[in-house]
Amino acid sequence: MTAFAYIGAALAEIAGCFAFWAWLRLDKSVWWVAPGMLALALFAYLLTLIEAEHAGRTYAAYGGVYVVSAIAWLWIIEGAKPDRWDVIGAAVCLGGAAIILFGPRPA
Repeated sequence: MTAFAYIGAALAEIAGCFAFWAWLRLDKSVWWVAPGMLALALFAYLLTLIEAEHAGRTYAAYGGVYVVSAIAWLWIIEGAKPDRWDVIGAAVCLGGAAIILFGPRPA
């Protein structure tokens, strides 16, 4: 469930932000903002589904998933193939997220 919530949140956040980008930078209709706002609300909701004691740790770990998802968006949606630095950076971020999520903590 955690992986699906993180991935869903990342896709919702990127889609919501892209809606504003499309409106303000790509000269799309202001009506792009409405589904963008819904996507951003979905993003916030999905992060609340993650079982964690502290919201900050949830958000910190989410950052790594977001970076990987943004690189995937770059490639799949925008058609720009990631370079090796994109891939290395995303791997480092995802590794950091794994340390945050799976690091041993006192009970």
